[in-house]
Amino acid sequence: MDSRELGYFVAVAEELHFGRAAERLGMAQPPLSRAIKQLERRLGVELFERTSRKVVLTPAGEVLLHEGRHALDALAAAARRTRRAGQTEPKLVIVMKPAVSYTFMDRLLAAYAEEPDAVPVELMICGFGEQAGILRDGRADLALLHMPYDDTAGFDTEVLRVESAVAALPATHRLAGRESLMMADLAGEPLPRWPGMTEDEASGPEVRETGQLKYLIGLGKVVAVLPESAKEDLPEGVVTVPVLDGPVTTLMLGWPERSRSRAVAAFVRAAQRATDWHQRLGLVGEEVGDELRA
Repeated sequence: MDSRELGYFVAVAEELHFGRAAERLGMAQPPLSRAIKQLERRLGVELFERTSRKVVLTPAGEVLLHEGRHALDALAAAARRTRRAGQTEPKLVIVMKPAVSYTFMDRLLAAYAEEPDAVPVELMICGFGEQAGILRDGRADLALLHMPYDDTAGFDTEVLRVESAVAALPATHRLAGRESLMMADLAGEPLPRWPGMTEDEASGPEVRETGQLKYLIGLGKVVAVLPESAKEDLPEGVVTVPVLDGPVTTLMLGWPERSRSRAVAAFVRAAQRATDWHQRLGLVGEEVGDELRA
């Protein structure tokens, strides 16, 4: 099986119509039909059930569609990474959503700049939940991922920090003065509706990016449960309250499995060093705070 045949199959499987698939591929229908029949003979299975009215995938076809998409994506990603590796002026592309703390990111970049194998860094800011796809398709070398929300399949990873949850509220909100909250305290509040969520899952407006979320919180249109680092970058008039039973978020650095990039390896080393320093600083801060309170 070659990539051209696989591309033909995926087009028919997604369209479930040979005519539309042929038009999408820019070819005539008869050679497309012959190519699919040849593929079925080679694999020894039927990939489609054909009637005069419709075309449907067989169980074998459903498996090949799933595997074929991954294979074609991997080929496209390999081509992108190869072209970037051959650039005369190499760079390291890191994809992230803007929810990552400015202070923490600045520390990571400063630590990386000290590495002998460091190259110029390009930050690609994306929308919610887009990092894994961009890393997987080869547009980026590294991604800052948030577990349990992002898919890390096919990546090597390094844990950078584990964060408890806070509720971000307008300063005038009825719960803003509380020392802590439980998720049950937020029942009935308008929570942001992230992409892919239904109105039954969240009653607030749909939110697609961080700036929009901050604006809506400030206006009192939503209440959001966020990782605790989010409190560093919230606008004036918005306060945070710890949510004791809120979701724990793990910030992870991800890169393609078995990557041999020296620039990637250098960034991972720098991230480990910066994270260790950040954790030690946090512990010292907690000790000083305890002494002051005592």
